[in-house]
Amino acid sequence: MREGFYQHHFSDPRRERAFLSAVGFTTAFATARVITHSIRAGIGPFHNLSEGGQHIHHSTFGIFGLIACGYFWTYQWGVGTDPRRRWGSRVSAATYGVASALTLDEFALWLDLQDDYWDKQGRKSIDAVALFTGLLTIGVTGRTALHELGLLPKLLGAKV
Repeated sequence: MREGFYQHHFSDPRRERAFLSAVGFTTAFATARVITHSIRAGIGPFHNLSEGGQHIHHSTFGIFGLIACGYFWTYQWGVGTDPRRRWGSRVSAATYGVASALTLDEFALWLDLQDDYWDKQGRKSIDAVALFTGLLTIGVTGRTALHELGLLPKLLGAKV
């Protein structure tokens, strides 16, 4: 990989933020799925979080993350194109993606207020659709970088 690869493909702050948000979302969603399936199967060191006998869902952390992002963005912290502020912008975009994934992963709780997460048929299809959407967004926002790395076929029209 040549020097300046990332800067070449993500010099536009909006594209970079969209890409980092999509990477954060997809990574957090996949990680939450793996950990949740591991807990359910009794595999590995993972376990449910509880406080006073009350199960704490990972959507709780997602909601707090979304509230924090909204608060920071209200005051224009962690946003913008100023090169001196890009680091905070990158962190807030990735945090938004992670928090969104943690919140949306437990969408069934929003409407039913029950932990019927495992009862519905087709759960694997929903997981696949969510992961596909995240990967598609990564592909769209990072298409030139992925094309240069040889990870995106030329016929998908990546402009280099």
